[in-house]
Amino acid sequence: MQQTAVRIIWWAALAAGASYMLPVLAGWQGPAIIAWKGAGVTLLALWAALQARDANPEGEGWLIALVLAFGALGDVLLDAVGLTTGAAAFAVGHVIAIILYARNRRPALSPSQTLFGWLIAPLGVVITIALVHGQPDAMLAIAYAALVGSMAAFAWTSRFPRYRTGIGAVMFLVSDLVIFAGQTVWTGTIWPKLLIWPLYFGGQALIAWGVVKTLQAANRG
Repeated sequence: MQQTAVRIIWWAALAAGASYMLPVLAGWQGPAIIAWKGAGVTLLALWAALQARDANPEGEGWLIALVLAFGALGDVLLDAVGLTTGAAAFAVGHVIAIILYARNRRPALSPSQTLFGWLIAPLGVVITIALVHGQPDAMLAIAYAALVGSMAAFAWTSRFPRYRTGIGAVMFLVSDLVIFAGQTVWTGTIWPKLLIWPLYFGGQALIAWGVVKTLQAANRG
């Protein structure tokens, strides 16, 4: 029964997240739309939490649930309160994610994967500097990009699948870079609307799936 509920929650999360593109493109606003925005990642957090005990007895399953919960909180606070408050919630989630990935290092990396892992955060920072230079709160944006880039680098070099968790974390970083671009070089264009939410939510779903399923497999083994 629980496994059936878990599967339903997973598919409900994907449906909520994918369908949120409708208000994004239509420009709808209001409390119900904010709740709709937060629903997808909230359900991902619930999906992870329901499996946390089975996923890992040492607490990693609860860590990924917390990462997703702070992501959902950030989704809501960005629109309900403001950019800085929402970013603070995301920042807490990124710190927890870094702890999770640092506790689950990949034992061996190829030279190319090591190089890419080292380059993710600096590239994110350099691109952010180019996008926000001269803008108000530029230093906050750069610091936040450094944190997200570090999270993505730790995810990429962790034992979790690169083509799920690693790619998902990089997608998260790219979604933030598109946000910065939308405030500068892409102001008034359709690209931020088309790219930010799919990159962000798709990234969160890939991160969740990769971490939870890897922890479950390791626990069964």
